[in-house]
Amino acid sequence: REGISYQEMFRRIKNMLIKERKIVRAAGRETGDPMKLSRDKVNDISHKLIAAMQRSRLFRFKSEPNDVRLEIVRQMTALLMLEEKVDQAARAKIRAQKRDIPEGSEEWDLLHRRYYAEEMKKLGIDLQG
Repeated sequence: REGISYQEMFRRIKNMLIKERKIVRAAGRETGDPMKLSRDKVNDISHKLIAAMQRSRLFRFKSEPNDVRLEIVRQMTALLMLEEKVDQAARAKIRAQKRDIPEGSEEWDLLHRRYYAEEMKKLGIDLQG
């Protein structure tokens, strides 16, 4: 098709396939949601967890399954928001360096991993061990 850029055509085809195959988007970028997983994806995961728990003989619900599912959604959302804050703190430390370190460079990745681990350790999560 003339007049449509490659990127626009790619986006249209991707969206068409997502609708056809009923795929739940992983990232919330399209909706402006800063979380790494979209709300739809978190809901989808919670439904799949509850379904797996109901099929398993290892779990017996003391509450309604939907109440448990909603708590799973709340906890996952809180964890994702906390992880986003940790990531932002690590990025802020990199930006605070005296010289500009381009994102994606080997040095940036190394610093991000180090600062991310430091921030997680402040929360009691040791990524090294």
